[in-house]
Amino acid sequence: MAEIKDPENTIVMETTQGRVVIELLPDLAPGHVGRIKELAREGAYDGVVFHRVIDGFMAQTGDVRYGKSGGASFDPSRAGMGGSDKPDLKAEFSNASHGRGTCSMARSQNPNSANSQFFICFDDASFLNRQYSVWGQVVEGMDNVDKIKRGEPVQDPDKIVSMKVAADA
Repeated sequence: MAEIKDPENTIVMETTQGRVVIELLPDLAPGHVGRIKELAREGAYDGVVFHRVIDGFMAQTGDVRYGKSGGASFDPSRAGMGGSDKPDLKAEFSNASHGRGTCSMARSQNPNSANSQFFICFDDASFLNRQYSVWGQVVEGMDNVDKIKRGEPVQDPDKIVSMKVAADA
């Protein structure tokens, strides 16, 4: 396991395919990093499915309303349409490139609509640069991200088993 330099700005995500460690980038996107940590600390991401996974592009998850298996509003057919009960975030676009292992916020056509959903890039997706808020980088377990079941929507999807701030783990 890689050494965790800054436990307060590191996420440890256990998925049905194994552990993924994400280094948070508060200098790039302080509001988005704050939201990810807040939701992780509430356990909001635990049980949330990877509802949209496109080979060679990205794995999307984070719908804590409709995508949380075992949750009150769980609806696999609507996963990807919800967020959290917190207000949407103001865009924090940067010059960070969307490369392999980049973690970035999903949103609607409105740039200021990111809430709880996020995606992890499998490969270069630089066409997304400066249009989505990059908040983290996978530093360990990208091989496990690669194993996540593909689909739009995914049949019998993989999920986040638990997602914690390393300082709390």
